[in-house]
Amino acid sequence: MTRTTVTSSTTTTATTPSGLRSLYLIRVAFSLIWVALVVTTSASLVSTDRPTVIAAVLLVIYPLWDAIATLLEHRMAGTGSTDRVGTTNVALGLATAAGMITVAFSTIGTALLVFGIWALLSGAIQLVVAIRRRRTVGAQWPMVISGGLSVLAGASFAAMSASATSSLSAVAGYSAFGAFWFLVSVIALSIRSRREKR
Repeated sequence: MTRTTVTSSTTTTATTPSGLRSLYLIRVAFSLIWVALVVTTSASLVSTDRPTVIAAVLLVIYPLWDAIATLLEHRMAGTGSTDRVGTTNVALGLATAAGMITVAFSTIGTALLVFGIWALLSGAIQLVVAIRRRRTVGAQWPMVISGGLSVLAGASFAAMSASATSSLSAVAGYSAFGAFWFLVSVIALSIRSRREKR
């Protein structure tokens, strides 16, 4: 869930607010489509059930898309391999996607545990990115809130994974809230950009 900006050894490269807004809007659209698919195909699955093929694909796609979105920002910012936080987030997303492929042969509870660990760690990374980006881009309070909520949600998923009544619908709610905060961030960045032009 993170997008990063760093300082190289010779120059400082900042992701532009307009580029962030575009990427955030893409993430909003992706999350809403993902939520709709989970709700219509997999929301009834509980912790002790084995993931269906559709559920397994959806659970693999989400962290994989997060890694892809981070790579897209690397290209936008031109930071390449110098961005350690972004690189860590990409590696985390890819590792989680691989883990989801493995747990697709287990239970929803196990999938929730893997998803929860990923949400917690990626939320922590998002907090770091948002705090670092406050001075260069500004209007990062929605991402600070989103990162903090992701940490809490991840811990909650991990805790509920052992419950026989927990459901895959919980991750749909997580993604929906993520889409909301990305949209709020788009609005905040737009307001800041207009103020700076005055």
